[in-house]
Amino acid sequence: MSDFKIITNTTADLPMEYIKEHNLGLMVFNYTVKGETYSRGHELDWKEFYGLMRDGNMPTTSQVNPEECRMYFEEYLRECKQLLYICFSSGLSGTYGNACLAADMVMEAHPDCKVRVIDSKCASMGEGLLVHYALTQQKEGKSMEETAKWVEEHIPHLVHIFTVDDLNHLYRGGRVSRTAAVIGTVVGIKPILHVDGEGHLVPLQKVRGRKKSLHALVDYMEEKMGSYRKDNAIIFISHGDASGDAETVRDEIRERFGMESFLMNHIGPTIGAHSGPGTVALFFLGESR
Repeated sequence: MSDFKIITNTTADLPMEYIKEHNLGLMVFNYTVKGETYSRGHELDWKEFYGLMRDGNMPTTSQVNPEECRMYFEEYLRECKQLLYICFSSGLSGTYGNACLAADMVMEAHPDCKVRVIDSKCASMGEGLLVHYALTQQKEGKSMEETAKWVEEHIPHLVHIFTVDDLNHLYRGGRVSRTAAVIGTVVGIKPILHVDGEGHLVPLQKVRGRKKSLHALVDYMEEKMGSYRKDNAIIFISHGDASGDAETVRDEIRERFGMESFLMNHIGPTIGAHSGPGTVALFFLGESR
């Protein structure tokens, strides 16, 4: 394996077993709920987190600041002199800019080391899937620069598509108006959204009813895969405490496309604070986002 360490964020929503198995570095995003702040080493069980949200407790989140980024880089440089940090979308957080500042500071202090920061323009397990493919490149013996080049070339092909169960969380995040949230909730409207080429969260369409919204995710997958269908060695699916619905999406993909390799996990607090309980998200490679 090539001699560099890959770092990601808790926003990648990768299972902790996966993080440990692949010796990934992990930057933890802090969040606050019911007046208590959770951070590295002091984390809330994800089931409890979603339970609090369902009870009306609205969390707040914060980006990783430059000093925190610097401390993480310093820590991982003790393990390896080359670091490849695949960062949460700059369209959703200021962490990428903070990480670039921190990387420059660290490399100035340690001229024999290299820290490469990539703006994934991805979120949740879309970021996780990009990290997965970076690990694949690393295992094939690619250098850090070769891996970084592959990752950057494929960012525009990392498709994110998801639906939410409660429009009020999108209203809180400024994605829909209060009127749209109230009316949509009454009539059972379920929005379909994606992350665009700049890493921003963008509404695509609206469907009526939960079942139709789940089918719409797979329809979009069929539309977007194109010639990349054969490149999808694995499909990632994340959910906001909605494992049954995530399994419904997985099963439909199996039936329609014959795919058998999946990684599924819950959405962590940083993303979940904005998308809410009941979110289901699908990630794969396609012709374009």
